[in-house]
Amino acid sequence: MDALKIFLKALGCRLNEAELQTCANELQSYGYEIVNSLQEAGIVVFNSCAVTQEAERKSRRAIRKYYRDNPGIKLVVTGCYATLSPEDVANKLGVDLVIDNTQKDNLAKIVKEKFEIPTSSVHAAEANESVLFARGKDRAFVKIQDGCRNSCAYCIVTVARGEERSRTPEKIIAEINSLHTQEINEIVLTGVHVGGYGSDNDSSLAKLIEVILNETDIPRIRISSLEPWDLNEEIIAKFKDKRLMPHLHLPLQSGSDGVLMRMGRKCDRDSYRRIVQSARDAIPNLVVTTDIIVGFPGETDEDWEHSKEFIQEMGFSHIHIFSFSSREGTPAAKMDNKIEPDVIKQRCKELEHINENMREQLMRANQGLVFNVLFESYSIELYSHEKRFFGYTDNYIRVAVDVPDGLEELAGQIHRVKLDCVDESGEFMIGRTMQHE
Repeated sequence: MDALKIFLKALGCRLNEAELQTCANELQSYGYEIVNSLQEAGIVVFNSCAVTQEAERKSRRAIRKYYRDNPGIKLVVTGCYATLSPEDVANKLGVDLVIDNTQKDNLAKIVKEKFEIPTSSVHAAEANESVLFARGKDRAFVKIQDGCRNSCAYCIVTVARGEERSRTPEKIIAEINSLHTQEINEIVLTGVHVGGYGSDNDSSLAKLIEVILNETDIPRIRISSLEPWDLNEEIIAKFKDKRLMPHLHLPLQSGSDGVLMRMGRKCDRDSYRRIVQSARDAIPNLVVTTDIIVGFPGETDEDWEHSKEFIQEMGFSHIHIFSFSSREGTPAAKMDNKIEPDVIKQRCKELEHINENMREQLMRANQGLVFNVLFESYSIELYSHEKRFFGYTDNYIRVAVDVPDGLEELAGQIHRVKLDCVDESGEFMIGRTMQHE
């Protein structure tokens, strides 16, 4: 165990992962070494989650596990659980330091000062080398803002994250260019309320995208979850640049107007339909994914039927399905007419079936087309001695390509791929790189 070695772990959203990625770079600049093994580490930094009661339980279990597996470590806990329940976290066995979300941007400095560990100029000199915190080493999440001004009835994150705060374009550009020098070929712009970027610095998401397109050369840029009411014509126009990937994640949460009203959402079915149609009309090959919360208080059988009908009408390529979980401290937790767990479970099964059908329909509609694919991972077929490489098209369809073992590895590279067919699992498409025809 080495006090200069730090193990980083994030639970929950992509924003938590992006924050640790930035923190890792800063820790390296102080001379710490980022390691992938808990047993090697002298310090653990855990970015916790509290979006649901279950997320809090997972955070508590993780803290106990880190201490149990390595009792000699210095354990630092940050994130939403640490912010909402700081005393509870501080009293957990093994926790040495609690850092709430308002202090998170200074986490590396706080850790250095707290533990007063002499740092290494050798590791500091290597600070520009890849921290390996980017997903698959080929896609990285870049935090552009924090906090949220929306008031959705089910969400505790607005309390845990506070008011909206935008990072400066200069810091964002510097991070993206640094990632690109580490051979990262795709970045995902993320935050609590991505569409709220610029609300505190006289800017906007569209202006930020323009700056990124002008001042970086990274080949692929994605926008993470974007509230539908934030998708305006100015943002849609930016997709004329092919470096901005034709994929939008627009959370719907329910296809029933009555449920949407109780949720406090700013978008009903008609306005959501118009927004999606405008985007599809303007952006070729656009794929739209979404979030759905199943079993929100008061969701009647009629609401559920309306929701399923609208979801199928929208033709999403993928749905992130969430069972409603009552979160203490939110308006939804106090609502009457809670839905029975068995009913929620059954509705989730129905929605998963719809999800599978829509995903397959989308893949079949793209069969025979050619896309740019960023390959991120591979597996070796033992009997055929072929490598199966996996990646995503620019419009976020998962693709596998088989190539003979011994050929140059595709991982981390972008290639033109023809989509031949849907895999028998229904989870991805089989394609072939054009140079291997």
